[in-house]
Amino acid sequence: MYDYWNQRFAQEGMIWGSDPSPTALLAMDLFRQHQSKSVLVPGAGYGRNTKVFSKEFETYGIEVTPVAIEIAAEWDPLSSFTLGSALDHRLEIQVDAIYCYDLLHLFLQEERRRLVVNCLKQLRLGGVVYFTSFSDEDPNNGCGRLMEPGTYEYKEGKFAHFFNDRELREHFAGTEILDTGSYPETLKSPEGKSHSYILRYIVARKMS
Repeated sequence: MYDYWNQRFAQEGMIWGSDPSPTALLAMDLFRQHQSKSVLVPGAGYGRNTKVFSKEFETYGIEVTPVAIEIAAEWDPLSSFTLGSALDHRLEIQVDAIYCYDLLHLFLQEERRRLVVNCLKQLRLGGVVYFTSFSDEDPNNGCGRLMEPGTYEYKEGKFAHFFNDRELREHFAGTEILDTGSYPETLKSPEGKSHSYILRYIVARKMS
């Protein structure tokens, strides 16, 4: 997966353009309501979404691909980016909020749980998270080679897990789940091409 993304960022740059996901704006409102002052974005990519938060919050991004980090540092100089894997890299501080966009579904079950655990360890008590992932309602669910229950290699060399609501909630057992739901997402490239899919989101608060 590392090679895939590093190659894509090297060849395509800002793959999905400069506009943030609408879910980042929804998360922004949530973080304001909870009086957050700092935000962590695991899998920050080239900073498309971090730039939303860095205008108002102390924002940290963790990204595994060096090419994306280089683009992000130039695009969003107000955020602090660290090269590393969101599965195990930790900040030296705890943050008030975490926004994790379409990263969770890129891993198999064991690593998905590692990601959630590692993120929650970087969140202060009472802090909130906003995670998005592929939904089982998306048309790509069930396409391609089955790798694990709910996980398919839907494109050659690219697999994803497609979450139902119950399963997404289970990944955040031990937190107070504030909201879940589905959202139609459209990605647009700088060339004007678009791709639509269905994602799920979960909003939760760390209680222990």
